[in-house]
Amino acid sequence: MSKTYHRPLAQCGPDRPRSALSLAGGWAWFTHVERIVRGGPREVVPVRELSLSLRQRLTTPRLPLAGLALDRPRLMGVLNVTPDSFSDGGAFSDTETAIAHGRKLLAAGADILDIGGESTRPGAAEVPGPEEIARTAPVIEAIREADPDALLSIDTRKADVAEAALGAGAVMLNDVSAMTYDPRMAEVAAVHEGPLCLMHAQGDPATMQKSPRYDDVLLDVYDFLEARVAAAEAAGVPRARLVVDPGIGFGKTLEHNLALIRGIGLFHMLGCALLLGVSRKRFIGTIGGEPDAARRAPGSIAVALEAIRQGVQITRVHDMAETRQAVALWQAVNAIE
Repeated sequence: MSKTYHRPLAQCGPDRPRSALSLAGGWAWFTHVERIVRGGPREVVPVRELSLSLRQRLTTPRLPLAGLALDRPRLMGVLNVTPDSFSDGGAFSDTETAIAHGRKLLAAGADILDIGGESTRPGAAEVPGPEEIARTAPVIEAIREADPDALLSIDTRKADVAEAALGAGAVMLNDVSAMTYDPRMAEVAAVHEGPLCLMHAQGDPATMQKSPRYDDVLLDVYDFLEARVAAAEAAGVPRARLVVDPGIGFGKTLEHNLALIRGIGLFHMLGCALLLGVSRKRFIGTIGGEPDAARRAPGSIAVALEAIRQGVQITRVHDMAETRQAVALWQAVNAIE
């Protein structure tokens, strides 16, 4: 029997009918869902046709992550402590410069700061664990000392790097391999008892953009993340602490990326908070005609606002002040506090 999926057709704004259901306890609501049968038809049906369990999965408020409430859009600032990042060309590879930029992102309104010491751009080579620790741990420790209330995340695939970061003051793990690169990551996450983000990627950074293929990218990525959520729960990480990310640009063509963004509401079915990282990525430059990654803020903000419209709780961005301003205006226009 073919698997069936339900994608809530999210809407925002004050003109909400009485029949509408709140989406994941947040600012978006929906009156209909798209019912998708793998290999079969797609049809739009009213929410009254949903089973009680499906309603609960789609409407239950997502719990706070490390004390951060998810009842309004949240922004995650990107801090790459690498010499070869696609987005900033190693501008913050020096420890002191990285610390200063991290504090600037927090001051500009970052709810979470995501710190990474290994580039995951297409074609990037693996960084040894000790080197990755040397890049990230001092930055995390210094920012934590300067701002004890900052919510810091470590962007890594490696358990030893994660442990060092947690010891330095990070509170969230962001694993682009969804625990498939280093199986010990699940153990670290379970013991730590903090948030864990699971991202989809097809292949590794060195090879992921070499002819990526899917039967149906939206459903294939959903199935992968559903399996990884189950693996995390089996390892002792409860669903309430999990965040899922469809991995835009990680083994995807431009068309794959667009399909995932259009259908990202489907991932609310997993019962986890959603994170989307699209900031400055290549497809934005391709569509927007901007080869310089550092000049892709307008396109990045456009996609971020579409994700937020569909109820995505966390958006990962480089241009913090600009995105924060855009989100504030979007919320005001839609009467969202």
